[in-house]
Amino acid sequence: MNTRILALAGIAALALTPLSAQAQDAKTDKGWQLSVGAGVVAAPTYLGDDDYQLLAIPNVRLTYADRFFASPFEGIGYNVINTKGWRVGPIAKYNFGRDEDGDSPLRIAGDKTDDLRGLGDIDGTVELGGFSEYSYGNLLGKIELRQGLSGHEGFIGEAALQYRTGFTLFGRRAAVAAGPKLVFGDDSYNSAYFDVNAQQSAASGLSQFDAEGGLISYGVQSSLSLSITDAVSLIGFAGYDRLAGDAADSSLVQERGSENQARIGVTLNYTF
Repeated sequence: MNTRILALAGIAALALTPLSAQAQDAKTDKGWQLSVGAGVVAAPTYLGDDDYQLLAIPNVRLTYADRFFASPFEGIGYNVINTKGWRVGPIAKYNFGRDEDGDSPLRIAGDKTDDLRGLGDIDGTVELGGFSEYSYGNLLGKIELRQGLSGHEGFIGEAALQYRTGFTLFGRRAAVAAGPKLVFGDDSYNSAYFDVNAQQSAASGLSQFDAEGGLISYGVQSSLSLSITDAVSLIGFAGYDRLAGDAADSSLVQERGSENQARIGVTLNYTF
């Protein structure tokens, strides 16, 4: 499965809900709420690829008041601190890893890639960590740090800033959010996804490469949400990332992929 899809289409969406949806939750206290939905996203087949797949993305999000949240894309988190614009707490996410067959059970269009043949699978893993978020007016900044327990066994961090504002569109409530984002990882994380050792080089035909930790990518993310009814909302999201450092220099990216990574998608959600 493509971990890039699940992480970014934040799907609804790394690019989408971790900032905008949580920020809206902070203004309400409605007890338990369940949101279910589905959509599609077009994104690279793997992190660093230059080919794209269209995937179906189911979405389920459970929240309690302005404290607890859980979804496949945001992970499971709890706001231990939630006051004066600050939200701080632990978070757990699941990274689905990467399969060398280049396919995904969610794929509905686009070819699976052979680029990863010979590199082996990267097993999925639970990532445990924490987040800190601060909201001031229309601005919201967030940093999230996580450690993989197996699979890549590495450390990954994300930092983002968003400008958010609400308005009326077609007579219904709407909101837009947009801003920059950075992703960084340690040696173990980058090695899992961007190394090509001697055995892998022989099996795949790629040049050998030893990736070290550092900045993985920088880019922008955006989302637009529209309340169709009090319970139904339509959310569109888009983003662009530029791979950097050893992630960009990896022979996998240089010989078979691209440093430019984009995604665009839409989800329809129902809140009970």
